[in-house]
This record gives sequence, C-alpha cells and structure tokens, in this order.
Amino acid sequence: MSASALPVTGLVLTGGGARAAYQVGVFVALQRLRAEAGLAGTPTPFPVITGTSAGAINAAVLAAGADDFDATVARMHAVWHDFHAEQVYRADALGVIRSGAGWLKMLSIGWMLARWRRQKPRSLLNNAPLADLLERHAQLDRLPQLIAAGHLQALALSASSYSSGQHVTFYEAAHQAQPWVRSQRLAVRQRLGLDHLMASSAIPFVFPARLLSIDGMPEWFGDGSMRQAAPISPAIHLGAQRVLVVGAGRMHEPPGQRHVDPGYPTLAQIGGHALSSIFLDTLAVDIERLQRINRTLSLMSAEARAASSLRPVELLVIAPSQRLDDLAARHLNALPPMVRALLRGLGVSGAAGATSGAALASYLLFEADYTRELIALGEADTMARRDEVRRFFGWDQ
Repeated sequence: MSASALPVTGLVLTGGGARAAYQVGVFVALQRLRAEAGLAGTPTPFPVITGTSAGAINAAVLAAGADDFDATVARMHAVWHDFHAEQVYRADALGVIRSGAGWLKMLSIGWMLARWRRQKPRSLLNNAPLADLLERHAQLDRLPQLIAAGHLQALALSASSYSSGQHVTFYEAAHQAQPWVRSQRLAVRQRLGLDHLMASSAIPFVFPARLLSIDGMPEWFGDGSMRQAAPISPAIHLGAQRVLVVGAGRMHEPPGQRHVDPGYPTLAQIGGHALSSIFLDTLAVDIERLQRINRTLSLMSAEARAASSLRPVELLVIAPSQRLDDLAARHLNALPPMVRALLRGLGVSGAAGATSGAALASYLLFEADYTRELIALGEADTMARRDEVRRFFGWDQ
C-alpha cells in the first residue's frame, strides 16, 4: 500500500513526569520494527502528534524532527538514558530551600508571615533548568516548514487554564484543520513555543504555572492532564484515522488484593494518588468510550454509518505492564539528597507498596537509574506485541 493510501496515523502521548521515559522505549522498539520493514531513515509514521504534560515534551521533540524519525528517536534516547534531576528542576540546596522549603513554610505558618511579608512561593520545585533543556532539543520553529513539506500534519499540546477553568488544546497544523469547542475545552490555533511546553508540563503544586495568551487576553496555565476529559479527541479532530496511545501507567491492575495499610495516609500518599488520578484515569475512560463507539458503529448498517457524524477509529494502546510506583521505590536513593529530604518530609519512604509514597516520587524521579529501566520496559512491552504493532501500521505486508 502506498504511503498516500495509508490511513492518517495519530500519536497520543499522555503525561506523567519522569514516567514519560517509558514512551521513549516504545519509540525505540518502533524504530527497530520500521527498520525490519525497510523504512529506516524515513519521515515520521505519525502525521498527527498530540501530547500532554511530559508527553507534550516528547510530542514536540518528535514533531520537530518529523523529517527523520530514527535520528529524532536516537536524540531522545540519549537524553532520557542519561537523565538527571538537575536537568529538569533545581535540586541543589539553595534551589530547594528557595522553592520547596519556602512553599512548605507558607503552608504551615504562612498565615503569620503574610501580615509582614509578601511571600508567594509558586511551587514545590523550580523547573527553570527544563526551559534550558527544551531550548536545545525542541526546535518548534521548524514546524511550519515540516508541515509545508508534508512531513507533519499537526502538533497539539494541551494545558489547563487556572484563570478560566477551561482545558485548552493549542495546535499548529495544515490549513484544513479547524478549531473546535466542546464543554469546558476548546482548541486554539497558535504558533507553538517554549511557553506552551512549560505550561503543559507544569505539574500542579510541583512546578509553577505559565502565562499564555488567547485572543490577546493573558491566562495562567498548568498541567494539561488536569480536566482533560478526552485525551484522544485532539488527534481525531486533527485528522487521525487510527491512533496509537502510549500511556504512562498500567491500564488494568492484576487480579487479587493488594496489601492495605490501616494507618492514616501521608501527604505523599495523598499527593501520589491525586497525581495518578490526574494523569491516568481519564485516559482509561476515554479509551473505553472510543471502544464503545467503534462497537456501536460495527452494529450499524452501511447506510446508517454513512449518515452518522461518527467514524470508527482503529486504536492501539501500549502501556506499562508493571506498576511504575514499585519501580520508582527501588530508585529513590538516586534522587539528589535535598530533593530526597524534601520528599521524605512529605512521607516518601523506600519501602515497597502503596504506603511508601513512591507514586509521588515516580513523577519526579528524573534520574538515569529509573529512566533507563522505564525505557527498557517500554521497548520490551512493545516488542512483546510486535505482530500486533506491525499489523496496526501495515508493516507486515
């Protein structure tokens, strides 16, 4: 089948902080399978790319290198394989004291200090180093030429507005892609830049919000996983006819009961649970919704399907086969000492299980010991389904 006859393939990358290293492992496996199919060195297999939070960062880098998928994946792998927390947030003593310690202090005795000092700590951690990293690796100024050359159809990055309460998908695309509006979410066509990436990946409470403008009106934006009711929707709106979704957490828990500690949950447990709800739950719901629509359409006559505004969308979901909190618990000592001390104060421990608070740490563990294990898991999970992946892309013909 010629490239022009293939259905438009969309890529949806979800959020999850350091967990996004898993996505890189999936790309490495896709690179291997493409090479086996004689497609090494060719442009991206994803004309439509959408991402949220850390997934937005991976999405932006992939889109900016859409003319050479293999070289782009190699560059991403080099960064994630040798990651250190200092590349994402200030992890030195002074940086942590200024951000995290000040933030915790205001939570505890801020009501006393507010009368005498105008302290307004913005986040637990200062992610200024991330901006420097993205400046080097996410060359979004290339998007217009890549779209004009036909290597890319659209890139979309989602963020959540603290100012309006709306969930906003910012996108850059070929002219035929029109904005859309749904309940509490809308799409805005803009030239994408560093601020969009920083806003989309601003984990609530952990990283500071960013200021973006819509129709000339400034709004403060945070992590796009918040209030994201339909994470697959932007890819479909932008023309995807089949979609690969790469998650950052297990879609289904294994059977059997897990140990439940009767003790009161720590702040780390509560924080990890909240972040998992933000990053993981809506994706599972949206996948089930799309699968129901596909089943319903399959029961309709050809005439009824033609009259409907709905279209079947082929879906492939690749998600971790292991609990990433458990993986993170094994690597807590890799965190910089000051960050480890800060998290320990919130209740993070090195013990295994839900009570360790490792779920919270799993989003912040930008350290090579952890990211390498996630990359290996993503590659192994994808290769374990190689026949299914090859059929999805048509690489088995």
